[in-house]
Amino acid sequence: MTATKLDHIALGLPRASDAIELFEERLGGAPAGGYDGSAEFGFRQWEFQGGGRLEVIYPSGPPNGFMHRFLAAGGPRVHHVTLKVASLDETLAKAAAHGQQVIGVERSNPHWQEAFLHPKQAQGIVVQMVEQAPGGEGDDLLPASRPRADGARLVGLRLFARSAEAARRQWSDLLGGSAAMQGSSLVFRWEQSPLVLLVDVRPDAAEGPQQIELRATRDLILPRGPYPGLGTRFVQTGR
Repeated sequence: MTATKLDHIALGLPRASDAIELFEERLGGAPAGGYDGSAEFGFRQWEFQGGGRLEVIYPSGPPNGFMHRFLAAGGPRVHHVTLKVASLDETLAKAAAHGQQVIGVERSNPHWQEAFLHPKQAQGIVVQMVEQAPGGEGDDLLPASRPRADGARLVGLRLFARSAEAARRQWSDLLGGSAAMQGSSLVFRWEQSPLVLLVDVRPDAAEGPQQIELRATRDLILPRGPYPGLGTRFVQTGR
């Protein structure tokens, strides 16, 4: 891997099965792997038309795990975005240079090394930064299929940020996204990713995820508010 890639958007839910009705039946996504082996959590991924992926991370094991605490604090909602980087060392050095405090650095698995930005300093969302090498186990342990032909295309995640400068510093300077204005929003793109982050600058708003945006050739018939049981608003932005 030679460049940073926005890999997926993850929701924290009590159970992966809570997402099936929306992700598979309504949106036409296809199961794309997962893993149940952790003592604290498991995950499942779904792929949509165009290659964008959503993940569900859910608790397992004893009730004091981090996912139990996450759900107890705010219920189901967007948990994190994952960016795969060419070099975790270089990314951590950049983070230090930008005054970003990195947490959860984990290097025990040579095939999957990771670190995180905490939402309190990362505009209201957990940011997972991963250096992945071939040969590891994990997201290929479950069989994968293809998205339905009439399925939705995952555009990306819309967030609020209090400062355009801080958004550019985080998503462009540190994490390699190219920034452009789209209407009144800052849009961050990564060359190897079908997903974007759309940032609305609201100095007085609470920072963090606002909605997941999709496109489809048919009416997805989505509710105006958060999708029941998922704590997240899904919005069709076009056909």
